[in-house]
Amino acid sequence: MGAEVLTDFKYKTKPYQHQKEALEKSYMERNFAYFMEMGCGKSKVLIDNIAWLYEKAEIDCAIIVAPKGVYTNWKNSEIPTHLHDSIRHKVYMWKSSLTKRETEMLRESVTERQRLRIILVNVEAFATKKVIQYLEKVAHRSQILLAVDESTTIKNMQAKRTKALIKFGKLAKYKRILTGAPITKSPLDLYAQFLFLNKDIMGFDSYWSFQGRYAVIKSVKMGSHSFNQVVGYRNLEDMKNRIEHYSYRTTKAEALDLPPKIFTTRQVDLTMEQERHYQSLKKTSVALLESGEMVTAPEVMTQLLRLQQLLCGYLVTDNGEVQEVPNNRMNVLMETIEEMEGKIIIWSRFRHDIIKITEKLKQTYGSDTVVNYFGDTTMKDREDAIEKFQNSESNVKFFISNPQTGGMGITLHAATNVIYYSNDFNLESRVQSEDRAHRVGQHHPVLYVDLMCPNTVDVHIVKSLLNKNRLASITLGEKVLEWLKL
Repeated sequence: MGAEVLTDFKYKTKPYQHQKEALEKSYMERNFAYFMEMGCGKSKVLIDNIAWLYEKAEIDCAIIVAPKGVYTNWKNSEIPTHLHDSIRHKVYMWKSSLTKRETEMLRESVTERQRLRIILVNVEAFATKKVIQYLEKVAHRSQILLAVDESTTIKNMQAKRTKALIKFGKLAKYKRILTGAPITKSPLDLYAQFLFLNKDIMGFDSYWSFQGRYAVIKSVKMGSHSFNQVVGYRNLEDMKNRIEHYSYRTTKAEALDLPPKIFTTRQVDLTMEQERHYQSLKKTSVALLESGEMVTAPEVMTQLLRLQQLLCGYLVTDNGEVQEVPNNRMNVLMETIEEMEGKIIIWSRFRHDIIKITEKLKQTYGSDTVVNYFGDTTMKDREDAIEKFQNSESNVKFFISNPQTGGMGITLHAATNVIYYSNDFNLESRVQSEDRAHRVGQHHPVLYVDLMCPNTVDVHIVKSLLNKNRLASITLGEKVLEWLKL
């Protein structure tokens, strides 16, 4: 039926077969998830869906919610590229601080009726009353499609923005969620995302009943305290069946004829001083866990963070001072770079390392060969960094960033080499950052190199990522693809 109805639909950019399939499956569904891997064009599918629904007078307004570093990309790139010229429209952007003119435009968006309104909002703003009050005014006067891009930003049921979006979503006629990696920690990540769409999809009245169905719970005793801990997962085939009708899943390996990803590791040996500090920190961590006192997850993560910082060559004292520790990591990075041809992305978890790597590369290769992209970088400098790196005529050879800031919503396919100076436990950050280089427009194999100290938390983090990737593949009904190796 879908294919017949969409025969006369006017595409601005020709769709791939998988994009047509996604649109045909979703275009009239009230609630739908585009679980399409980065680079497969889920933004295009959403824009085509919006255009079709607008042409059929099903909606007159689309609200797209996305992370702060991504939502500007919708205005600057995705909408101009994919929305057909025949669709009269106007794009409005919510900002935390608005000029008088911008405020007037947002007021206009409430009453505008002559064209399609597309309102872009960063997801972080949903923690504020101001944006919700504004969007409620729009929703009460409009037929809206509400879309959440990178929907794992609302996977936490306790987060203020998640609760606000779920509540506001009840005012929407159509709802969409988009992400390439819907499961970043465990299959339980799916609950809030589908609750946003419609609570009947999963069919559970509460998160706890959902967890009881799909998680294996064990009572863990620690000293005089005991608590329930998720130790495994079950009934994942049932979960997959529940979401199948309301989602479309594809990976780049299935959908696109892209060159391969190649994975390897480079060993970084600890110095004697690092080894001494590492064993001491490790001993402290074990003592904390065995103390019999209640230990919180943040406390555990803090201990792991300190161990990882040490592996990168520094300690942070209790008063916030950084103490450098002799290490081999920078030397191994430079040796690895020497063996590479072409442009290189370097991902690092820590701001301290981004600055250190930037300085080292500028000293070695020249100040005009390096750009960075992290929390301290202004929006204009971020745009300039991408443009220079992508420009084949530019001298810029290195793009240095952390996955949390630069890992989403940008294209860096000028790179054929990607180095992970350090990882974190977030699967989404890892997958998304990999796909900045490996996407449509990439014509060469991409080499991924992980710097790792053997028998340390470096290995523990990668094992955690591998396990999360396996669980995600099973839940989404995918073949477990070849990935990182230890």
